[in-house]
Amino acid sequence: MIRQIRTHGPWLAVAALAGFSFGAPPVTAQDAAPAATPAAAAGPKALTVELNKLEPQGGGCRAYVVVQNDDDTAYQAFKLDLVLFQKDGIIGRRFAMDLAPLKAKKRTVKLFDLDDISCDKIGSFLINDVVDCKSDAGPVENCLAGTTVKSLGDVQLTK
Repeated sequence: MIRQIRTHGPWLAVAALAGFSFGAPPVTAQDAAPAATPAAAAGPKALTVELNKLEPQGGGCRAYVVVQNDDDTAYQAFKLDLVLFQKDGIIGRRFAMDLAPLKAKKRTVKLFDLDDISCDKIGSFLINDVVDCKSDAGPVENCLAGTTVKSLGDVQLTK
C-alpha cells in the first residue's frame, strides 16, 4: 500500500493503475498543422521531479520527492505512473503518485510511504507516464516530455 503524506488537507489514496496504451493513431496533414492552443497545452516548460531521499518507516520506506515548478502554470493534477524496480532489476510494483497541487514558480516537497518494502530493497523508480496533468486552463498535453527528473541518492529516478 502506498500513502501520500500531506502537511495539510485530506489524505489522498493512491490507487493502482490498470490499462495500457499501445501507440497513437497515424498523423495526417491536418494533425501536423500548428494549432492555436494555450501555452499550458504544450506541456510544462520548467518542471523538475527529484527523488530526494528514502528513509525507513516501520516495515516500509518513506520517499521524499521534491518538485520544482519554475513554470508560470499552476497544476491542479499531476499524477505519475511509477514503476518500482528492486535491486535485482525485477519489477517490485507499479503505482500512481499524485504530486498535485503544484503552484506556479514554487518548490514543493511531497512524502510517500511505500508499505511492506524496505528501502534497501529498492533499486530504482521509472516514471512510466504522466497519467493526469491539468492546469486552471484544463488538460495539459505532453507533460512527460516537459518534465526533468533527477535523484540525489543511490536510488535513481528515470523517465
